[in-house]
Amino acid sequence: MAMKVKEVADMTGVSVRTLHHYDDIRLLSPQETTAAGYRLYSDADLEKLQQILFYKELGFPLKKIKEIIERPSFDRLEALELQRRMLLEKQRRLNRMIASIEKTLQHEKGEIHMTNKEKFEGFDFSHNPYEQEARERWGDKAVDESNTKINRMSAEEQKAFADEMNNVYRELAKVRHLAPESEEAQASIKKWYVLLNKMGSYSVDAFKGLGQLYVDDKRFTANIDQFGEGLAAFMRDAMAIYADRHTS
Repeated sequence: MAMKVKEVADMTGVSVRTLHHYDDIRLLSPQETTAAGYRLYSDADLEKLQQILFYKELGFPLKKIKEIIERPSFDRLEALELQRRMLLEKQRRLNRMIASIEKTLQHEKGEIHMTNKEKFEGFDFSHNPYEQEARERWGDKAVDESNTKINRMSAEEQKAFADEMNNVYRELAKVRHLAPESEEAQASIKKWYVLLNKMGSYSVDAFKGLGQLYVDDKRFTANIDQFGEGLAAFMRDAMAIYADRHTS
């Protein structure tokens, strides 16, 4: 039986406003309507909504979800199998992190002793949730080189590299209110370029494309903007200027 938007909102927990937004951007636009012109959601529409919510839980931006589910080759069963595997992997990583936090709490309370190695067992740098997008944009070679370098690092070296990245983020956050072409901004963004090339092999064009991804992909934006609101957009602009200035 077809359902009105309010009924769908009540059943799924998705707000009416969000459903209207999905309709506005043509992500989920029911074809059936009442005599009064109200949208009616069919079973097929609800299945599509479920797919959208699964992808959202996995961190996909709405633009990417729309692109995926509108592909002629899209297969709902295959998508569900992949989503299940991805969610199980996410669950595994979260369980490891929770276990590490619990041990750390016990350590802080003096109930157990943790070695330095144990303090970082909950972190897993071997998995990159953005790897497929990187492969699509810059090719397998650059990503494989990056993965090889990371996998050769010890846990301590990986932690040190992550700390170095965070330090550059903090430095960039401090200058994000300056013009991206300023001397200070370009000096800091150069450090980011040099650091990334310790991990992989990035041309200035790839560096510029990565900066755009920081804004296009909301997962990147959220991760970067935790160091300062608007940092992702500032880095995109600074990276583009750096790339243009160093294009031979």
